Amino acid sequence: MSDYTIRKAKESDFPFILEMIQELALFERAPEKVINTVEFMKEEKNLFGCLVVENSNSEIIGMAIYFYAYFTWVGKSLYLDDLYIKPDYRGKGLGSKLLDEIYKIAKDNNCKRLRWQVINWNTPAIRLYEKAGATIDNEWSNCDFDHEQIKNF
Repeated sequence: MSDYTIRKAKESDFPFILEMIQELALFERAPEKVINTVEFMKEEKNLFGCLVVENSNSEIIGMAIYFYAYFTWVGKSLYLDDLYIKPDYRGKGLGSKLLDEIYKIAKDNNCKRLRWQVINWNTPAIRLYEKAGATIDNEWSNCDFDHEQIKNF
């Protein structure tokens, strides 16, 4: 891990972050669902936080995007929207290190819950999260409206 640095993302990182978002969407078999842009990220930068992992060449090779949420049962919470490590850098403990940093953010900000989702066929990610002590809940289902559905409602 000494060859890697985890830091808060800067606006100049947004193109690399968006590239990883697109890579993750491709991995999750839904590349057409990414409508985010660097311009959106710049306009909405106060709505999310992001940590990036850099290698010794200052190349961004991983990220964790999160935001604060309010869950009625518990109150202030942190939602980890995406955690991604580029394929060539997986298996080096970087995902665990990013999770550690997310835990610290949640703890330092007095969050009552840390939540994220994992696609049910991503076995390596599920193993990582279980190893970290996460409770995997298979009871709840997502309910989504996309941008067009919201406009047309």
